[in-house]
Amino acid sequence: MRVTGAGTHEPPPSTLADTVLARLTTVFPAAADPERAVAMAAYMKDAAPFLGLATPDRRALSRTVLQGTPRPGEADCTAVALRCWRLPEREYHYFAVDYLRRHVRRCSSGFLPVVRQLITTVPWWDTVDPLAAHVVGALVAADPGLAATMDDWIDGDDLWLVRTALLHQLRYKERTDTARLFGYCLRRSGHGDFFVRKAIGWALREYARTDPEAVRSFLAREGHRFAPLSVREGLKNIGA
Repeated sequence: MRVTGAGTHEPPPSTLADTVLARLTTVFPAAADPERAVAMAAYMKDAAPFLGLATPDRRALSRTVLQGTPRPGEADCTAVALRCWRLPEREYHYFAVDYLRRHVRRCSSGFLPVVRQLITTVPWWDTVDPLAAHVVGALVAADPGLAATMDDWIDGDDLWLVRTALLHQLRYKERTDTARLFGYCLRRSGHGDFFVRKAIGWALREYARTDPEAVRSFLAREGHRFAPLSVREGLKNIGA
């Protein structure tokens, strides 16, 4: 099964999202630190503006925002995520990512196009990577038919979707489809972008925690096809 949905999705009506966003846009700005915000934006290469909330503080504030709210349905998750993504400051996007990580099991396969929109809107590694490993990965694990969509993404032109396809099995361990993992790495072995080369190495390094000999053998056989960065990262914890 391929789930495409490459168009723009609008937030559906959601009373829960109304409550969450009203609280969020009150609590987060009240704790903003403009000086820290400048440093955070610079660290992220100015991919987005920041409020200046340190991660522990942001997560504590998030718990306050969500206190007493019910568990969401898929429409609520969609509304919260898309409405957060419409706000410029990156901490709102982080809130949405954390919310989806927590509630992804309440979402169906049809949620994947929404996640695709998040991945490709204001894309940078700080949101793409957790969405790949914890949201896309969970959706594909729940419906293996979605692997066909990953097959489309790995061959596409959007480097963030390519990175997502490479990383979506990052937490699978023994459940990893090794043929797909190694096949994806080979299909993008010549990719010129740092973020793809790094993702190849990361995906291999993570799987090496489960089956180091498989990764070592794969790179011994195919390593000449990869950038040195990918090989170095893949072998980082296991050696040649």
